[in-house]
Amino acid sequence: MQQIIFITGPTATGKTEVSYLLAQQLNGQIVSCDSMLIYKEPKVITSKPGNHILKEIPHHFVDVISVKDSYNVFDYYQDATKKIKQLYQKGINVIVCGGSGLYLKAILDGIFEGASRDDSLRKTLEEKLKKLGKDSLFQELKTIDPDTAKKLSANDTKRVIRALEVYYSTGVPLSSKKKQAQGLWQKLPLKIFGLRMKRALLYERINERVERMFSSGAIQEVKALSSLDLSITAKKMIGLGEIEQFFKGQISIEQAKENMKKNTRNFAKRQLTWFRADKRIEWIDIDKLAPLEIKEVIIKKLSL
Repeated sequence: MQQIIFITGPTATGKTEVSYLLAQQLNGQIVSCDSMLIYKEPKVITSKPGNHILKEIPHHFVDVISVKDSYNVFDYYQDATKKIKQLYQKGINVIVCGGSGLYLKAILDGIFEGASRDDSLRKTLEEKLKKLGKDSLFQELKTIDPDTAKKLSANDTKRVIRALEVYYSTGVPLSSKKKQAQGLWQKLPLKIFGLRMKRALLYERINERVERMFSSGAIQEVKALSSLDLSITAKKMIGLGEIEQFFKGQISIEQAKENMKKNTRNFAKRQLTWFRADKRIEWIDIDKLAPLEIKEVIIKKLSL
Protein backbone atom coordinates (compact mmCIF):
# COMPACT_ATOMS: atom_id res chain seq x y z
CA MET A 1 0.00 0.00 0.00
CA GLN A 2 1.28 3.43 -0.94
CA GLN A 3 2.51 5.58 1.96
CA ILE A 4 2.89 9.25 2.84
CA ILE A 5 4.96 9.23 6.03
CA PHE A 6 5.98 12.24 8.11
CA ILE A 7 9.09 11.95 10.28
CA THR A 8 9.32 14.91 12.63
CA GLY A 9 10.55 15.90 16.07
CA PRO A 10 13.22 18.15 17.58
CA THR A 11 16.63 18.73 16.07
CA ALA A 12 19.36 16.10 16.52
CA THR A 13 17.00 13.11 16.89
CA GLY A 14 18.24 11.43 13.72
CA LYS A 15 15.30 12.20 11.42
CA THR A 16 17.53 12.39 8.34
CA GLU A 17 19.02 8.91 8.78
CA VAL A 18 15.68 7.29 9.61
CA SER A 19 14.00 8.91 6.59
CA TYR A 20 16.85 7.75 4.36
CA LEU A 21 16.46 4.15 5.57
CA LEU A 22 12.69 4.30 5.08
CA ALA A 23 13.08 5.69 1.57
CA GLN A 24 15.53 2.89 0.77
CA GLN A 25 13.16 0.16 1.92
CA LEU A 26 10.02 1.70 0.41
CA ASN A 27 11.69 2.88 -2.80
CA GLY A 28 10.42 6.33 -1.87
CA GLN A 29 11.41 9.95 -2.22
CA ILE A 30 12.06 12.51 0.51
CA VAL A 31 10.34 15.88 0.83
CA SER A 32 12.31 18.10 3.20
CA CYS A 33 10.31 19.95 5.84
CA ASP A 34 13.24 22.05 7.06
CA SER A 35 13.23 25.79 6.46
CA MET A 36 17.04 25.99 6.24
CA LEU A 37 17.86 22.99 4.04
CA ILE A 38 16.24 24.79 1.11
CA TYR A 39 19.33 27.01 0.83
CA LYS A 40 22.20 25.95 -1.43
CA GLU A 41 25.22 27.56 0.21
CA PRO A 42 25.24 26.32 3.83
CA LYS A 43 26.08 22.66 4.39
CA VAL A 44 27.66 22.44 7.81
CA ILE A 45 25.59 24.67 10.10
CA THR A 46 22.34 23.34 8.62
CA SER A 47 23.35 19.67 9.07
CA LYS A 48 22.54 18.98 5.44
CA PRO A 49 22.28 15.28 4.46
CA GLY A 50 25.53 13.85 3.06
CA ASN A 51 26.12 13.80 -0.69
CA HIS A 52 25.76 10.00 -0.79
CA ILE A 53 22.24 10.29 0.64
CA LEU A 54 21.24 13.11 -1.70
CA LYS A 55 22.56 11.17 -4.70
CA GLU A 56 20.94 7.85 -3.81
CA ILE A 57 17.49 9.10 -2.77
CA PRO A 58 15.63 11.87 -4.63
CA HIS A 59 15.22 14.83 -2.26
CA HIS A 60 12.89 17.76 -2.75
CA PHE A 61 13.36 21.24 -1.20
CA VAL A 62 17.04 20.72 -0.47
CA ASP A 63 19.59 22.99 -2.22
CA VAL A 64 16.88 24.86 -4.13
CA ILE A 65 17.55 28.58 -3.70
CA SER A 66 20.33 30.94 -2.66
CA VAL A 67 20.50 32.43 0.83
CA LYS A 68 20.10 35.77 -0.96
CA ASP A 69 16.60 34.85 -2.14
CA SER A 70 13.36 35.23 -0.20
CA TYR A 71 11.30 32.13 0.53
CA ASN A 72 8.56 32.02 3.12
CA VAL A 73 6.15 29.50 4.61
CA PHE A 74 3.42 30.33 2.08
CA ASP A 75 5.84 29.62 -0.80
CA TYR A 76 6.70 26.31 0.83
CA TYR A 77 3.04 25.42 1.42
CA GLN A 78 2.24 25.92 -2.27
CA ASP A 79 5.33 24.09 -3.55
CA ALA A 80 5.38 21.21 -1.07
CA THR A 81 1.68 20.31 -1.23
CA LYS A 82 1.88 20.35 -5.02
CA LYS A 83 4.98 18.09 -5.02
CA ILE A 84 3.49 15.61 -2.51
CA LYS A 85 0.30 15.33 -4.58
CA GLN A 86 2.34 14.78 -7.77
CA LEU A 87 4.43 12.02 -6.20
CA TYR A 88 1.36 10.37 -4.69
CA GLN A 89 -0.47 10.42 -8.03
CA LYS A 90 2.55 8.68 -9.62
CA GLY A 91 2.35 5.91 -7.02
CA ILE A 92 5.58 6.95 -5.27
CA ASN A 93 5.99 6.55 -1.51
CA VAL A 94 6.71 9.91 0.13
CA ILE A 95 8.69 10.53 3.31
CA VAL A 96 8.31 14.09 4.60
CA CYS A 97 11.27 14.74 6.89
CA GLY A 98 11.97 17.74 9.09
CA GLY A 99 11.40 19.67 12.26
CA SER A 100 10.12 23.04 11.04
CA GLY A 101 6.80 23.15 12.86
CA LEU A 102 5.27 25.93 10.81
CA TYR A 103 6.17 24.14 7.56
CA LEU A 104 4.64 20.92 8.87
CA LYS A 105 1.43 22.67 9.93
CA ALA A 106 1.22 24.40 6.53
CA ILE A 107 1.31 21.03 4.71
CA LEU A 108 -1.25 19.48 7.04
CA ASP A 109 -3.68 22.35 7.58
CA GLY A 110 -2.92 24.88 4.87
CA ILE A 111 -2.02 28.54 5.19
CA PHE A 112 -3.72 31.58 3.75
CA GLU A 113 -2.03 34.12 1.54
CA GLY A 114 -2.00 37.23 3.68
CA ALA A 115 -1.79 40.74 2.36
CA SER A 116 1.73 41.85 1.60
CA ARG A 117 3.14 44.34 4.07
CA ASP A 118 1.86 47.86 3.48
CA ASP A 119 4.32 50.18 5.24
CA SER A 120 2.17 53.28 4.75
CA LEU A 121 -0.94 51.59 6.16
CA ARG A 122 1.02 50.05 9.01
CA LYS A 123 2.48 53.44 9.90
CA THR A 124 -1.03 54.93 9.97
CA LEU A 125 -2.23 52.13 12.29
CA GLU A 126 0.80 52.50 14.57
CA GLU A 127 0.20 56.27 14.80
CA LYS A 128 -3.45 55.58 15.64
CA LEU A 129 -2.25 53.21 18.38
CA LYS A 130 -0.07 55.95 19.91
CA LYS A 131 -2.80 58.57 19.64
CA LEU A 132 -5.92 56.61 20.66
CA GLY A 133 -4.48 53.66 22.58
CA LYS A 134 -4.63 49.89 22.29
CA ASP A 135 -8.25 49.58 23.43
CA SER A 136 -9.47 51.79 20.61
CA LEU A 137 -7.60 49.72 18.03
CA PHE A 138 -8.92 46.50 19.55
CA GLN A 139 -12.51 47.79 19.41
CA GLU A 140 -11.96 48.57 15.73
CA LEU A 141 -10.88 44.95 15.15
CA LYS A 142 -13.92 43.67 17.09
CA THR A 143 -16.16 45.58 14.70
CA ILE A 144 -14.61 44.40 11.42
CA ASP A 145 -13.39 40.92 12.42
CA PRO A 146 -14.96 39.67 15.68
CA ASP A 147 -13.73 36.09 15.13
CA THR A 148 -10.08 37.15 15.09
CA ALA A 149 -10.64 39.55 18.00
CA LYS A 150 -11.92 36.64 20.14
CA LYS A 151 -8.54 34.93 19.78
CA LEU A 152 -6.51 38.05 20.68
CA SER A 153 -6.33 40.58 23.47
CA ALA A 154 -5.93 44.36 23.33
CA ASN A 155 -2.36 43.87 24.61
CA ASP A 156 -1.38 41.87 21.52
CA THR A 157 -0.98 45.05 19.49
CA LYS A 158 1.32 43.49 16.87
CA ARG A 159 -1.30 40.90 15.82
CA VAL A 160 -4.15 43.39 16.15
CA ILE A 161 -2.38 45.73 13.74
CA ARG A 162 -1.63 42.86 11.34
CA ALA A 163 -5.30 41.78 11.34
CA LEU A 164 -6.40 45.34 10.61
CA GLU A 165 -3.75 45.62 7.89
CA VAL A 166 -5.04 42.45 6.18
CA TYR A 167 -8.63 43.72 6.28
CA TYR A 168 -7.89 47.22 5.00
CA SER A 169 -5.55 45.89 2.28
CA THR A 170 -7.84 43.15 0.96
CA GLY A 171 -11.35 43.96 2.18
CA VAL A 172 -11.53 40.43 3.64
CA PRO A 173 -11.29 39.71 7.40
CA LEU A 174 -8.28 37.69 8.53
CA SER A 175 -10.59 35.01 9.99
CA SER A 176 -12.24 34.50 6.60
CA LYS A 177 -8.89 34.19 4.85
CA LYS A 178 -7.76 31.54 7.34
CA LYS A 179 -10.90 29.50 6.65
CA GLN A 180 -9.93 29.40 2.97
CA ALA A 181 -6.66 27.65 3.77
CA GLN A 182 -6.57 23.95 2.95
CA GLY A 183 -3.90 21.38 3.69
CA LEU A 184 -3.48 17.67 2.97
CA TRP A 185 -4.82 16.36 6.28
CA GLN A 186 -7.85 14.10 5.70
CA LYS A 187 -7.38 14.45 1.94
CA LEU A 188 -4.52 11.98 1.55
CA PRO A 189 -3.54 8.98 3.72
CA LEU A 190 -0.92 10.48 6.03
CA LYS A 191 0.92 8.95 8.98
CA ILE A 192 2.89 11.28 11.27
CA PHE A 193 5.65 9.92 13.50
CA GLY A 194 7.60 12.00 15.99
CA LEU A 195 11.02 10.95 17.27
CA ARG A 196 11.74 11.86 20.87
CA MET A 197 14.28 11.04 23.56
CA LYS A 198 15.06 12.02 27.13
CA ARG A 199 16.09 15.64 27.35
CA ALA A 200 19.54 14.94 28.81
CA LEU A 201 20.39 12.62 25.91
CA LEU A 202 18.99 15.08 23.35
CA TYR A 203 21.09 17.91 24.77
CA GLU A 204 24.17 15.67 24.74
CA ARG A 205 23.57 14.93 21.05
CA ILE A 206 23.08 18.61 20.28
CA ASN A 207 26.36 19.50 22.02
CA GLU A 208 28.22 16.76 20.12
CA ARG A 209 26.76 17.90 16.82
CA VAL A 210 27.87 21.49 17.37
CA GLU A 211 31.39 20.24 18.13
CA ARG A 212 31.33 18.29 14.83
CA MET A 213 30.16 21.39 12.97
CA PHE A 214 33.14 23.39 14.19
CA SER A 215 35.57 20.60 13.29
CA SER A 216 33.92 20.30 9.85
CA GLY A 217 34.35 23.93 8.79
CA ALA A 218 31.52 25.92 10.39
CA ILE A 219 33.77 28.97 10.88
CA GLN A 220 34.85 29.06 7.21
CA GLU A 221 31.27 28.51 6.05
CA VAL A 222 29.89 31.39 8.12
CA LYS A 223 32.71 33.63 6.91
CA ALA A 224 31.64 32.95 3.31
CA LEU A 225 27.94 33.43 4.15
CA SER A 226 28.65 36.72 5.93
CA SER A 227 29.91 38.24 2.68
CA LEU A 228 26.50 37.66 1.04
CA ASP A 229 23.36 39.76 1.20
CA LEU A 230 21.29 37.28 3.19
CA SER A 231 17.49 37.20 3.02
CA ILE A 232 15.51 37.81 6.23
CA THR A 233 14.75 34.10 6.64
CA ALA A 234 18.32 32.96 5.95
CA LYS A 235 19.59 35.31 8.68
CA LYS A 236 17.73 33.16 11.23
CA MET A 237 20.12 30.22 10.81
CA ILE A 238 21.56 29.14 14.14
CA GLY A 239 25.31 29.56 13.94
CA LEU A 240 25.45 32.74 11.90
CA GLY A 241 25.08 35.25 14.72
CA GLU A 242 27.17 33.28 17.17
CA ILE A 243 30.16 32.87 14.86
CA GLU A 244 29.88 36.43 13.51
CA GLN A 245 30.28 37.66 17.11
CA PHE A 246 33.56 35.75 17.18
CA PHE A 247 34.68 37.40 13.92
CA LYS A 248 33.97 40.81 15.43
CA GLY A 249 36.14 39.99 18.44
CA GLN A 250 33.20 40.22 20.82
CA ILE A 251 33.51 36.64 22.09
CA SER A 252 36.00 33.77 21.99
CA ILE A 253 35.62 30.75 19.75
CA GLU A 254 34.76 28.64 22.79
CA GLN A 255 32.03 31.09 23.78
CA ALA A 256 30.68 31.01 20.21
CA LYS A 257 30.44 27.22 20.50
CA GLU A 258 28.68 27.42 23.86
CA ASN A 259 26.23 30.04 22.56
CA MET A 260 25.46 27.87 19.56
CA LYS A 261 24.86 24.84 21.77
CA LYS A 262 22.62 26.85 24.09
CA ASN A 263 20.61 28.39 21.24
CA THR A 264 20.17 24.99 19.59
CA ARG A 265 18.96 23.50 22.87
CA ASN A 266 16.48 26.36 23.24
CA PHE A 267 15.33 25.76 19.67
CA ALA A 268 14.75 22.08 20.48
CA LYS A 269 12.64 23.12 23.50
CA ARG A 270 10.47 25.33 21.29
CA GLN A 271 10.09 22.52 18.75
CA LEU A 272 8.94 20.09 21.45
CA THR A 273 6.41 22.59 22.80
CA TRP A 274 5.04 23.11 19.28
CA PHE A 275 4.82 19.40 18.39
CA ARG A 276 3.31 18.32 21.72
CA ALA A 277 0.25 20.44 20.93
CA ASP A 278 -0.42 18.40 17.77
CA LYS A 279 -2.26 15.25 18.82
CA ARG A 280 -1.97 13.75 15.32
CA ILE A 281 1.68 12.91 15.91
CA GLU A 282 2.42 9.34 17.02
CA TRP A 283 5.53 9.50 19.19
CA ILE A 284 8.32 6.93 19.18
CA ASP A 285 10.75 6.91 22.11
CA ILE A 286 14.16 6.34 20.57
CA ASP A 287 16.55 6.62 23.55
CA LYS A 288 17.99 3.11 23.16
CA LEU A 289 17.24 2.58 19.48
CA ALA A 290 19.62 2.75 16.51
CA PRO A 291 18.31 4.29 13.26
CA LEU A 292 17.74 0.81 11.72
CA GLU A 293 15.67 -0.20 14.73
CA ILE A 294 13.63 3.00 14.56
CA LYS A 295 12.97 2.31 10.89
CA GLU A 296 11.75 -1.19 11.75
CA VAL A 297 9.40 0.18 14.43
CA ILE A 298 7.87 2.53 11.86
CA ILE A 299 7.53 -0.21 9.23
CA LYS A 300 5.75 -2.39 11.77
CA LYS A 301 3.37 0.43 12.69
CA LEU A 302 2.61 1.07 9.02
CA SER A 303 1.66 -2.56 8.47
CA LEU A 304 -0.69 -2.82 11.46
